[in-house]
Formats: sequence, C-alpha cells, structure tokens
Amino acid sequence: MIRAKEIRVVDEEAGQLGIMTPEEALSIARGRDMDLVEVAPQANPPVCRIMNYGKFQYQKSKRAHEAKKHQKQVVVKEVKFRPKTEEHDFQFKKNHIVRFLTEGNKAKASIIFRGREMAHQELGRNLMDRLIEELSELAEVERPPKMEGYAFVAIFVPKKH
Repeated sequence: MIRAKEIRVVDEEAGQLGIMTPEEALSIARGRDMDLVEVAPQANPPVCRIMNYGKFQYQKSKRAHEAKKHQKQVVVKEVKFRPKTEEHDFQFKKNHIVRFLTEGNKAKASIIFRGREMAHQELGRNLMDRLIEELSELAEVERPPKMEGYAFVAIFVPKKH
C-alpha cells in the first residue's frame, strides 16, 4: 500500500539499497522471501524496510508485554471516617492508611457526614487536619481536603525518598 513514486529502501541488516520505485523494491523483497514495510512515511522520500513483518510484529508484542510486566499498578484505597470517630478507631484506620502508603498505593480518606452532622463540619475538618499532620512524615496530600456532597475527602500519596 505504498503510494509514493520513489522510496528509500533499507535491507534487513540496515544497509542502504538506495532510492527506487516501490515495484523494484517489492520485487527485491519477494526475491528474499520478505516483506516491504514503510517505516518512515513522513520522510522525503519515504523510507521502506525489507523485513519479515510477522516476526517484527511478534517481537513488538513481546517487548510491549515485557514493558507491561514491569509496571506497577497504583491503586487508590479508601478509608472512611465519621466526625465522631473515637481515638482507638482513628488510630486503627490511620494505620490502614500507613500500610496502604508503604505498599506504594494512594490512600483516600473520607469523613462521611449524616443528617445533622452537616451542621458541625468543623469536627470533620479538625479530624482531617489531625490526620494530615500525623501522616506528614510518610505522605503528601495530592488533593487537599474538600467537601464532596456529604463527604469531606482528601487523597494522600507516598512521599518520594
């Protein structure tokens, strides 16, 4: 499907074969039992390579698979608090956030308000400020605390060391 009148041809060992018509290049490629693949269509003249296209696609998919294998998926884990959360429960849930952050995940802390608790949002703000202060050595605040409906939400990310 090469539409250019002239193309620069490169063989399988990256040696220059020169500028020729696509028909000539295709006959050379077929003579070597290979394919003619356009690798740089924006060049002037376009660059085509003689290669085994099936093998090329296979190696490309293998490289993509290897790259994907070495990536770490970052997950956002959520811990929910209430404005009247007691000290022991606060520490317990804070330790969950610490564990999530040490595993390399993000942590979302939500303080959920129900009914009349919405009138006392300062309790939730104080709780969130305390949480941010206690996690300051281990985490950075990616998204500062903000009201989203009936929840006061902040997102923490592990600090880069």
